Formats: sequence, C-alpha cells, structure tokens
Amino acid sequence: MTPLQIVCAVIALGITAVGIALMVRAVRRILATFRLGQPENRGDHKGERTRTLLREFLGHTRMSRIRIVSAAHWVTMIAFGFLFFTLLTAFGQIFDPHFAIPLIGHFPVYEWITDILTITGIVGIVVLMAVRRKNHPGRVPTERRSRFFGSTFWQAYYVELTILGVMLCILTLRGLEFALQSKSEDVNAILHYPLTFPVGEAFSGLSQTSLEQLIVVIATIKIVISFAWMITISLNTTMGVAWHRFLAFFNIFFKRHADGRTSLGALAPMQIDGKPVDFDNLDELMDDESEAEPKLGVGAVEQFTWKGLLDFSTCTECGRCQSQCPAWNTEKPLSPKLLMMTLRDHASAKAPYLQAAQAGSAVAVEEAQGSQTAQVAELSLVGQTGYDIGSPLTAYDPLGVSGAGAVVDEDVLWSCTTCGACVEQCPVDIEHVDHIVDMRRHQVLLESAFPTELGGLFKNLENKQNPWGMSARARMDWAKDLPFDVKVIGGSGSNAVESATDVEWLFWVGCAGAYEDRAKKTTRAVAELLHTAGVEFAVLGDGETCTGDPARRAGNEMLFQMLAQQNVETLGEVGATKIVVTCAHCFNTIKNEYPQLGGSYEVVHHTQLLNRLVREKKLTPVARPDEADTSGAASTAPSVTYHDPCYLGRHNGVYAPPRELIGALPGVEYREMERSGETSFCCGAGGARMWMEEKLGNRINLDRTAEAVATGADRIAIGCPFCRVMLTDGLTAQQSDGQAREDVEVVDVANMLLAAVKRG
Repeated sequence: MTPLQIVCAVIALGITAVGIALMVRAVRRILATFRLGQPENRGDHKGERTRTLLREFLGHTRMSRIRIVSAAHWVTMIAFGFLFFTLLTAFGQIFDPHFAIPLIGHFPVYEWITDILTITGIVGIVVLMAVRRKNHPGRVPTERRSRFFGSTFWQAYYVELTILGVMLCILTLRGLEFALQSKSEDVNAILHYPLTFPVGEAFSGLSQTSLEQLIVVIATIKIVISFAWMITISLNTTMGVAWHRFLAFFNIFFKRHADGRTSLGALAPMQIDGKPVDFDNLDELMDDESEAEPKLGVGAVEQFTWKGLLDFSTCTECGRCQSQCPAWNTEKPLSPKLLMMTLRDHASAKAPYLQAAQAGSAVAVEEAQGSQTAQVAELSLVGQTGYDIGSPLTAYDPLGVSGAGAVVDEDVLWSCTTCGACVEQCPVDIEHVDHIVDMRRHQVLLESAFPTELGGLFKNLENKQNPWGMSARARMDWAKDLPFDVKVIGGSGSNAVESATDVEWLFWVGCAGAYEDRAKKTTRAVAELLHTAGVEFAVLGDGETCTGDPARRAGNEMLFQMLAQQNVETLGEVGATKIVVTCAHCFNTIKNEYPQLGGSYEVVHHTQLLNRLVREKKLTPVARPDEADTSGAASTAPSVTYHDPCYLGRHNGVYAPPRELIGALPGVEYREMERSGETSFCCGAGGARMWMEEKLGNRINLDRTAEAVATGADRIAIGCPFCRVMLTDGLTAQQSDGQAREDVEVVDVANMLLAAVKRG
C-alpha cells in the first residue's frame, strides 16, 4: 500500500467505526423512546401489511399528489438504496483501485443500473433542491403560505447536499474506473459504462498511477461524506428529514388499516393500556391502572401509543399537511406539521427522565433533574403558551424555553376541524387526527378544559340528545304538509310500521335534517324523490337521537359512547340493516364507528342512492332550469359548482355520485372549484367547530365560499347540512359586501335533482 492509501484507509475506517457506533447508540435511543409509549396491536395481517408497504414504497402512491416531486423523490430513493453497493466498492478501492465487487462488479446489468441510477439520482436531487428553494418561505409573498414554513432548513439542505455529493462521487468514480480499465484493456463502453464513459474520457490523458490515486481519494471522500451523514443524524435523533428514510417503512407497515386505507373515517377508539374503552369496561380498566392519575386520552407525551411516537419521529417536515390544512390557511396557529415536530422534539427531550424513572434509578433521575430534562418533564402537554398570533411558531414550545409551562397552545388543539386533509396528504401515513382527538379527550374528560361553547353542546346532547336542545317531539316537523305520509317505525296511525324489515330503507334524518330550517329542505327533497321512485322507506321519528359525532370529535368520548350505544340498541330493536343518510357526519359515524360498538349496517349517502335510482331509470331528470318546478324544496339554475363535504369525500372516498347526479341534470353546466376532490377545502364545521366561535384569523367558511363564488356558478351544491349552514352564512356575508350576486344560492344536490324531476 502507498502512503496515500494508508492515510485514506485510516480516515475511512476511523470515520466508519465512529459512524457505526453512534448509529447503534442512536437506534437504541430511538427504540427506547418508542417503548415509553402505550401498547397497541398493529401486528395483524402481516401479509396484507407487507403488500401495502411494497405498493406505497415502490408505487409512491402517497407521494403522487405532487407529480414532479414524486418522480424526483422516487429515483432519488431507489438510487439511495441500490447505490449502497458503490459504498462497498469504495472501501475496496482504497486498498485496490482496480477493485470490483465479486460476481456482479463487472456484470453489464449491474453496471447499467448503476449508471442510470447515478444520473437520474443527480437529476432527482437537483429537482428536489430546486423545489425547496422555489418554495422557501422567503421567496413567497406570505411566509406561512410556504409548505416549508417552520421546517428545519439546515437539516434539509445538509441531507440534500449529502446525496448530491455522494452521487457526484459515484459519477466521478465510474468515469475514473473506465479510464483506468482502458489503460490495460479494450473496454466496451456501451456495455459496461453506458452513461459515464464520457466522464472517463475526460480523464484519459492521466497516467495509470494518477488515476489510481484519484480513485483512492474520491472513494475516501465518498466514504467520509456518507459516514459524516451517519454521524450527524446519529447525534440528531429528531432529524426527521433524514430518519424518515428508515422509519417510513415501519410507519407505513404499522398504519391503522392493513389494506392501505388512510386513517380516516372512524376515529381510533380511546384506549387504556391498549384496550378500547367503553361503558362496560371503563371501571375495570381504570381499576387495573397502577398510576394514581388515570389515563383518559393523552395528557402527557408518554401516553401516546408507541405508534404515535413513531408517527412523530417519521415526520419528513415536507409540509404537505400544512399546505392543505384549513386552519393554517386561515391564519390560525394549527399546523399539523409543526404539531408533529413539536411532539417529536418534546418526546425526545423528556425520554431520559422517563427512562430513569422507569428504571427506578435515583441517581439517574437526579442527573436528569439537574439538566434541562427536568424542566421539560414538568411541562403540560396542552395549555397556554402566550403565543403571538402573528408568530405562529410561538404556539409550539417543546422544550419549555418560553417559561409558559405548556408544550402546545390550546388554540392549536381546538382549531382543528378534523377534515383529514393532513392525513390524506401525508406521504408517510402519519395519523394526525387520531392524535389531536386523543389530546382533546384528555382535556375534556379529565381537565374540563375546553371552549365554553362546547359546554352548551354537551348539555344539549346529554339532556335532549341533539345539539340544538330541541324537543324530540319536533323531529317530524319537517314532514308536515308533504303530499304523502312518511312511514314511522313504532309510530301510531296509518303511517306506522312495526320494524325496518317492513321497508327497503331506513331513512336516518339526523338532527340537522330534523331541526335546522335549511337542512329540512334537503330532508323533504330526499323524501319526495324516494317516494317518486317508489322506494319503500321509513324513519325513526322521535326514536332517533344524535349519532354522537360532535361529542366524539370534541373529545367527549363517554358522551359519544352513551349516544352511540343507545342508537345501536334502537337500530337493533327495529331490525335496521339498510340505512340512507343525508348528513355526511351521520353517514361516517353510523357506517364506520358504530361497528366498534357492535352495530354493522349497509349505509349509503343520499347522493349514492339517488344516483343509483337515476341510473336505474326510477328517477328521470327531464326539466331544464327554465322549465323546472322550483316550489317547495326544489331548486336549480343553469350553472353549478359542488363542494365536497370532508366526511363524505376524504373520509369515505365518495366523490363521483354527487357529480354524476349533477351531470345528469339537463341544461345544467358544471364548474369545478380549484380545490376539489382529495384536495377540497373544508367548510369549517367539522370537529365540533360548528358549535364553536371562530375567533382567530379568517373564517374558513368565507374562504371556501369565495372560492365557490369565483367560479361564477349560480348554485353552490353541497351534500351535507353542516356544509350548507357554513356556506350559506359565508354567501350571505359575501352578498352583503357586494362580492356575490343576490341570485346565487347554496343547495343540496337533492334539491337540484328534485327540480329536474318535477316540471313547472
């Protein structure tokens, strides 16, 4: 060996030893942190989970929302993995510049793949760097409009420059290998160096000795860059932009649904020690707890499950969730990305104290208390941070540096509409909504710390079983003056039926459909359409109560359990199996959450059933807008746009039926909003926000209404009474300001179909 080789070998082997030792320590520390979380079974259906992982990993299905980024990230990711073989080659080249991996080193297929991935990897990482620069907060009109606002830029740049540096070293080494090999033999460049031989030709004038020395130096630089990266991320275990390269595989594998569905629809049940909580086992589970402080929901970072802690560590800080969040886009402090980053940093900082306490080591606890860890351990997870609304980053304080005593400001928690945009967009399957609701559960059930408006909601749900506090006797007022009798299960008189088995469908009216004046029009329209189509249906009348959706999403899990169990018992008693629903929230709760309590039914949204009836020719829309009978609950116009309800679209994937119905209306032009389908913008009513005042930033419903009005459509069609209330209020505000025409109206799709079915 030459002196140069000896020096390079010492450097390479030394940094490798340090890097591996630190990496082992870092992995052990990360795993130890995860073990602090609560138990949860995510190991079922391993075969299906493996298929989901391979599909998302190789197909980049979760990344595809931004196509150029998806393509660039895919080639960079594949190159990062496959080109590990070039790192092994680099070690051998320090000792022998002519070294190649046995068997495959000069195999043409391997060399072709290496060349292709080297070039595409360089292009891919340059594209990703350009995208990050283009979307840098300092380069957009408003900083917080950048999805990278709040991300740790030095870490992102370091990772990207590392990848670029490694790729350039591989490109240079491939060229040098070609030049060196050409000195002693004829080399088929196309067969062995198809894309890198031009680089080698640039070195052809050098002597063999010079080429060998260059290979040793570049190989060493490649190793140093690679293991410097390993050392850096090992010393920064919260460096999500780097660690997601390893953790994302596990996070995807352990996602809530093994078949690959997003963690939307049903909320994860509240758990104690990995067991779902309900009224039947609450006392037993609480008695089994060894802690003096009960665990309902999440009131400390260690009360998240291990999967929650894995979620936080996997966050890539890409900001896709942030860019879609309705709260963030209306100047509120909630950013799903910043929340995950904060919980990650807080968990990492608090872990040493918790581990010492768990081990019962008085010395270790004393040492932890003597550091910043003690300050972190004493922080409340949710509380008042004294943040500045103009500086949203101050609402997050993972290390307690502000001295306010809380990690996350309460306004962050209560700004969430649970619309699911964050979960839908996340490329690594983080379950933001579940974590937010878990924190709400603790605040409501144990701390009694929630917005004052929710007190009235909870009282009405407890006493009257509906959010408006109305009498059950008024539940059938919507049916007055209909030209036919609506059958009522368990009712009296000629319209009474004994059970749901006597009709084809149970029509679940919902609280809004029964009590809210605007929603009553939708209820009447659906009833008229079903009657016209000859569909046998019945309602529960005063036997129906709130499904519990607002209680559950506000964090009042036990109130939800009470309402839901009552409804499941009622539905079981009447023999309901097929249910049609007009409210997207009722639809989601009965369809996806009642099975958690033993109630499984075939549940359809009214737009799905009506669309089916139109296709079966049982309903025939024939009247154009100028011919339609718009009396009663009917309404139509020459042009319409459609707003996707979050709990119908994102949470349940129902996008096509409402649009197909609108498309079947004669003489009606459909105009799509800019944000629609999977990227639809929330109306602002979900997550029990319907009953909370919107005091921060802009009103979400005003932003969404302005987008709908901008299409120039005469009608804003919806498929949910919550959306109807919010968008109608927004439209009224726009009309009063002269920003919208007076003849524009918010209507349900059913109202438009009814007008087309009737003739003037």
